[in-house]
Amino acid sequence: MTTLVGLDVAGRRVLVAGGGPVAARRAAALARDGALVTVVAPRLCEDLVDLVLDGSVTWADREVVEGDVEDAWLVHAATDDREVNVRLCGWATRRRVWSVCADSVGSGTARTPATTSHAGLTVAVSSQGPADPARVAAVRDQVAAMLTTQPMDLRQRRTTRSGKGRVILVGGGPGSPDLMTVRARRALFEADVVVTDRLGPTAVLDELPADVEVVDVGKAPGRHAATQEEISTILVDQAQRGRTVVRLKGGDPFLFGRGGEEYLALSAHGIPVEVVPGVSSALSAPLAAGIPVTHRGTSAAVLVCHGHRALEAHAVRAVVDRSATVVLLMGVAALSQHVETLLAAGADPRMPVAVVEDATLDTQRVTRAPLGAVVARAAERGVRAPAVIVIGEVAAAGLLEGGP
Repeated sequence: MTTLVGLDVAGRRVLVAGGGPVAARRAAALARDGALVTVVAPRLCEDLVDLVLDGSVTWADREVVEGDVEDAWLVHAATDDREVNVRLCGWATRRRVWSVCADSVGSGTARTPATTSHAGLTVAVSSQGPADPARVAAVRDQVAAMLTTQPMDLRQRRTTRSGKGRVILVGGGPGSPDLMTVRARRALFEADVVVTDRLGPTAVLDELPADVEVVDVGKAPGRHAATQEEISTILVDQAQRGRTVVRLKGGDPFLFGRGGEEYLALSAHGIPVEVVPGVSSALSAPLAAGIPVTHRGTSAAVLVCHGHRALEAHAVRAVVDRSATVVLLMGVAALSQHVETLLAAGADPRMPVAVVEDATLDTQRVTRAPLGAVVARAAERGVRAPAVIVIGEVAAAGLLEGGP
């Protein structure tokens, strides 16, 4: 029977005998955990040389001797000589020092489990009875996949509520939950509170534990659930209660998501903030509709614009002189004004335009029309937000026909 025990090696001396790749992996892991690692070997592999040069480990350029075990809390025997490894573990056992033998598990008094780290946790897998490294590694990999892909309650239980919590600004991607990043999903399942917009992968909220508080601050046309200042106040207040708060946004939090404003507000109160990038709808919505925003021989640049305000001069020039694809976010309500501005500046009324609604969802719909007719076509089809507007030659139907 093997009992799994986590050893706190921070600030404690650990001996690693051997200069090959196995010793390098063990030494690197121990150094990351804060151990004072001494490597004893007459020759080192490149990875160990790097650890010595950056000061992570101390190197003794010689063969290991019995005296090296003195003052060590843990010994890793990883030389290329099995007899040396067994002898070293024997020296450690006589001194009641735990030891791990790389090529003869039974010779040591400890085993190095296969581990995976996730959400501030380390999960270790070890075999009972005879060592079975391949099986252990395979199970570890399956557990790691489950941790990163399956809904799971990862909230901290032992917390100090009187202290400050933290806020994670999460980019949820264009809408489909399976386009969230692994880190974004992990953050959600660590959350005590989720402050969410109406856009993005809101369906994933159904997977959260029932007692996770969800605060809807989503803004919709004609309805503003909360001002930006009120949203920042909510985030600060929740974090000051010692909670882990996820601010879930559609797309990417720093692309027209006002994530920068929230970051500054939180930082002003000394609240730790983590930012998780998201797949932006500016690029993913056109892609979901089969539109490459850049394409050799058609467009070599892309310009992303906020559609609530009047188009800036450089965006108008990009359409008029065909120098870049222009992508408008949140531009449906002002589509007629944008088209009027472009046509008045001399844009070709035949310029292709595509409007992608509900990108990546089952309800996705694409409306295509020339610039001069897109307003009427959008009205005819009842185009509504959320939608991404693509203006440029790349929006033409059939651009990719015939393959690369």
